[in-house]
Amino acid sequence: MATTRIGTQINAPRSTVYRLMLDADAVAAWMPPPGITAEVHRFEPKEGGSFSITLTYDEPTATGETRPPHRDACFGTFRTLVPDEQIIEVLEFVTETPDMTGAQTVTFTLTDADGGTYLDTLHEGVPVGLSAADNERTWHQALTKLTALAEREPRD
Repeated sequence: MATTRIGTQINAPRSTVYRLMLDADAVAAWMPPPGITAEVHRFEPKEGGSFSITLTYDEPTATGETRPPHRDACFGTFRTLVPDEQIIEVLEFVTETPDMTGAQTVTFTLTDADGGTYLDTLHEGVPVGLSAADNERTWHQALTKLTALAEREPRD
């Protein structure tokens, strides 16, 4: 199991970033990397609440855990929610591939920085079947989309 840590500066208030991270429609927009769409089946943004998301590749590829191989799915729970400060999620992929199984923890910490928000993302328990480089690239893509979405929002 690996760990990935990525930080990003977002020119928007913490309250905006936090809200977008807990809004199902916003998550469907910012979370999937380019070439993939997300469908949020369940999203209960409260401590102990659960979520379920399917990612569908625009073009079928050898990637993905379903047959035909062009979809991935995950489910999890919100372990900790501290408004405008922290979100901790525990998630798992829906898979029969042993190298992709197991609980993962993603901790998002928001702090004030340079008139906006610094978002620190710590992903622990990355399955051995997902390379650290691919996981980091995917998180960079997602956080770039989150940043763009947050920076388009009107200031609180």
